[in-house]
Amino acid sequence: MPAIRTLCLAALATAAASAPGLASPSLSAADRAFIAMVSQGGMFEVAAGEVGASQGAMQDIRDQGNTEQHDHALVGAKLKTIATSLGITFPDTLNPQFQKELDVLKAASGEAFDALYLHDMDVVHAKDGAAFAKEAARGTNPDLRAFAAETHRIVLRHIGEVRATGPGKTS
Repeated sequence: MPAIRTLCLAALATAAASAPGLASPSLSAADRAFIAMVSQGGMFEVAAGEVGASQGAMQDIRDQGNTEQHDHALVGAKLKTIATSLGITFPDTLNPQFQKELDVLKAASGEAFDALYLHDMDVVHAKDGAAFAKEAARGTNPDLRAFAAETHRIVLRHIGEVRATGPGKTS
């Protein structure tokens, strides 16, 4: 009887390991750092996009803010699903650095707001874009690699939008 029990347990373990979503493959420290970094950047982009949509002096800023809020909310939800399935706690608040930057952004108005918003979006997209490219190429988890490759294309599109937006530029 113990041999049958051992075989049954081994079969269950094999089935669980091969069933999608049931097994939690180990993550490298780099994968964990990627999740931590881009989750914060994404939450900032959603919050800053909301502010941009409501406070932008130029219509281009308001439109780009709507795009940021929409796209990064979807991206964040997808990352949260992946992270949760891997047993990673997903943050639900901005870290102090991003919160401070968001507070500064909220306090600005007019052309100064637009310039600060574009600067912040350029900086966060450059950093996150590099992280997505690196994870897509070298990540150890296949779900995270696929997510990073897909999201990197979105980030590149956003970089183009941000750099095409501003005084004297047409979109």
